[in-house]
Amino acid sequence: MGRFRDILIAWGPFGVFAATLIESAGVPSPGGSDALLLLVTIAKPSSLWLCATLAVLGSMIGSLIFHHIISNSAKNLMDRRTATPRGRQIRDWFQRYGLASVFVCALVPLPMMPLKLMTLCACALGVSRNRYLSIMLAARLPRYFLIAYLGATLGQESSTWFKTHIWEMAIFSLLLLVGLYALLKVAERRTAAALASRP
Repeated sequence: MGRFRDILIAWGPFGVFAATLIESAGVPSPGGSDALLLLVTIAKPSSLWLCATLAVLGSMIGSLIFHHIISNSAKNLMDRRTATPRGRQIRDWFQRYGLASVFVCALVPLPMMPLKLMTLCACALGVSRNRYLSIMLAARLPRYFLIAYLGATLGQESSTWFKTHIWEMAIFSLLLLVGLYALLKVAERRTAAALASRP
């Protein structure tokens, strides 16, 4: 694992691309793609934009692969598991609100985030490819550009920054999730009210 991580670091921005592709496709990335992105931008700050761009691109290609594999392989199983009224309720709930959890987990760089579980549920429960990729893109753009920026500007201190702000990021994640859920509920109620008022 360490040897493979060293190879990815030696590849620079293209190693970051490979790491995010592997991780988003469902395979654990040795050393973590976030840590690799930090290491490469610390070593070469001028590669900030290229590293961040390739990180997002790799993540999107990996997400496309992951969605294709899970949505096809798990579809029949999940169709059987959600055939009951309770199962349909779970599927409907995730279709309406579950992507908020996927977004928050993909956005905030905390190791304890259950991103793989959330993305697995999203793809297995029939979230469309375009919706899934849109959510992942909206989360990965700010995440990877921020990490690359911190690596390029703070250098070796960037790791310390993450360690000292871990609780702030955790609180932000919780507040963001609650806020998104509330917004979705409000939007749903307004949509229902508008439909009910139509003659």
